[in-house]
Amino acid sequence: MGDFVDLRSDTVTRPSKGMREAIAGAKVGDDVFEDDYTVQELERKVADILGKEAALFVPSGTMANQISLRVLCNPGDEVICERNSHIINYEVAAASAISGIMLSPYDGDKGKLSLSQISDAVRVPDVHHPNTKLVALENTHNRAGGAVLELEYIGETEKLVRELGLGFYLDGARLWNAAISLGVEPSQIAGHFDMVSVCFSKGLGAPIGSAVCGSKDNIIKARRIRKMLGGGMRQAGIIASAALYAVSNNYTRLADDHKRAAYFAEKIAGIDGIEIDYKSVQTNIVIFSPKSPVDEFLEKARLKGLSMVPFGKKQVRAVIHLDISDSDIEKAVEIISSIV
Repeated sequence: MGDFVDLRSDTVTRPSKGMREAIAGAKVGDDVFEDDYTVQELERKVADILGKEAALFVPSGTMANQISLRVLCNPGDEVICERNSHIINYEVAAASAISGIMLSPYDGDKGKLSLSQISDAVRVPDVHHPNTKLVALENTHNRAGGAVLELEYIGETEKLVRELGLGFYLDGARLWNAAISLGVEPSQIAGHFDMVSVCFSKGLGAPIGSAVCGSKDNIIKARRIRKMLGGGMRQAGIIASAALYAVSNNYTRLADDHKRAAYFAEKIAGIDGIEIDYKSVQTNIVIFSPKSPVDEFLEKARLKGLSMVPFGKKQVRAVIHLDISDSDIEKAVEIISSIV
């Protein structure tokens, strides 16, 4: 990345030469008419990887989440979710504003809701109450520092959800990272849920795009809702080609990001003035607390060539991605050491 180290997010990656060549050579059609060859190829591939009947290419992770919530719920329904989840904190209250869905958040442990929390949250049918309809999880969990939900936990939660007669949804924007961390196939995670979203523009390095995956019937509904939300695209194969390249070439290398994140966390843990539980880092996200004011700390880092983001009033988030090398990590550690 040259002289500047950008750890703001894994969304800041730039298309590689191979990805740009794939974009330039993409075979395209009109995706609203469902005849864009490259989009169809991507959707088939992602559905196969996740073990689902069908998939739908969409512009963003937020749209993927909102489409899925709308497919699985009706206006006036309630979704049980963890308080720090993306759908609560980073989607501009879209579920309520657009679809009339109520999100009911509960305090979890590193992104996990306990089984008793879920059981207790389900409302007794009553004319005064919203209908509890869905449980939504996030894996990996961004605000929990890229924490991974283990298969055992997901399985136990699914069993309860089915017993309660509810739907089960996964915001899997970073499901790829979770699968790499657990050493399992993505389908082993996705198979527990009615619908799953995945993102191509984070760790996989595509410039744009996510996918919604589920049954054929649910994806037919999702296509209609995508159109309603303004997500119908024409010669979308140009951007789908980048996502297809990312899935085919940049998946297994996510392990490198995890290793660099663990190394980075351990190194800054030894710096006086930095507080971090470095052993809790599981994937590519590192959250830590400088003893100095966050805004002041970040500005000093930026002036020295390191960019990160505030994560609340006292914490900083750094995210490792495919544009970050070993030397970038060493430089980031050096800069942090020099400003605290």
